[in-house]
Amino acid sequence: MKNTAFYIATRYLLAKKGSTAVTFITWLAALAMMVAVTAMFIIISVFSGLEDLNQDLIANLHADITVKSKQGKTLPDIGAAEKKLKTVADIANFSKVIEEKVYINFRENGDIANLRGVDSAYVLVNPIDKNIFYGAYPSFKYSNEVLMENKLDNRLAIPVGDSADFAELLMPKPGTGIISREEDIFEKRQIVVSGVFPGNDQLDNTIISPIELTRELLNLPKGSAYEIVIKLKNPENADIVKQNLQQILGSKYDIKTKEEENAAFWKMINTEKLFIYLIFALVIFITTFNLAGAVIILQLDKKEQAKSLISLGMNLKTLRKIYFYTGLLIVLFGIVSGLILGSIVGYLQMQTGFFKAGENTDLPFPVRIRFWNYIIVGCTSALFGVAVSWIFSKINRSNFTIR
Repeated sequence: MKNTAFYIATRYLLAKKGSTAVTFITWLAALAMMVAVTAMFIIISVFSGLEDLNQDLIANLHADITVKSKQGKTLPDIGAAEKKLKTVADIANFSKVIEEKVYINFRENGDIANLRGVDSAYVLVNPIDKNIFYGAYPSFKYSNEVLMENKLDNRLAIPVGDSADFAELLMPKPGTGIISREEDIFEKRQIVVSGVFPGNDQLDNTIISPIELTRELLNLPKGSAYEIVIKLKNPENADIVKQNLQQILGSKYDIKTKEEENAAFWKMINTEKLFIYLIFALVIFITTFNLAGAVIILQLDKKEQAKSLISLGMNLKTLRKIYFYTGLLIVLFGIVSGLILGSIVGYLQMQTGFFKAGENTDLPFPVRIRFWNYIIVGCTSALFGVAVSWIFSKINRSNFTIR
């Protein structure tokens, strides 16, 4: 009887004869399920791509381990700390960094930016030079060559690589008393944008410059730094190396791993991903009402055939299985075709980059198709589809009450 119910359900779905309205409603439910599954798969794949992109960008901005001062901004005894770091076998490279807010002005445009001064060894720790949109990483021959985040450069309309077009950085000077001259307010330096890199929530409005420029703006002594960023030979040993460094450097230093530095950022990303998932799960749930309507209409349309089947000895349980299997076939078609269509769109975007992340950028929407995307979308759709098919297959044909 089980195979008989499935065979009849297949005939109900695929047979060319029958009510045109029922056929239309049935395939409308299948197409609605397909569109909802396709949309959910594409959005989750885009979020997977954004997650990978952010991970790459953070990997190129945040080191495996970061060393800061527990008291004040400037690292104490930095010369002695550098000598100790050179003796640690687990460390591949390290670099000194100074990070501070600064005002940037170009012609009639201005904005507050995050100035990150780095030394020439910085790319050995964080290879941000591999993520440049256009232009080049600063050569470090001149202290006024900088690398700028893409959206900041677009807002200020600063030409890239044009040594004749200078932007100006303004850093407030510390001090007290009455201000009589403009020179007493700001320390100023002119800069040239040598290249542009993509940003995210943590990289927005960031300028990367030689560390000498930040020292000049802040009037800091030569060799000083706010933090030391460290590249490990084996990043998986970050927690062990952190404990070792804390013992070697002492209690004056605050030492954090990459995960600890970015804990809040990843929590935000995961929260956004969860909300997007819940929204599209709700969309699929609403779409299953089309499935419920198709099952009910099918019961009404096949009322006479049902009477004939019962008269031939089929029990009510097997009859309900027919409608249940019909609903399952609609769900199966929607899931399989939706995943296939979503995969095709995703692979086309990965190959062509047709859809851009914004009007003023050439950055395509990042897409990553993962095995777990299929599992998440398929299971979510199947859960709602199976539940709706089971519930509405229980409805009696004559009075629409549950038995």
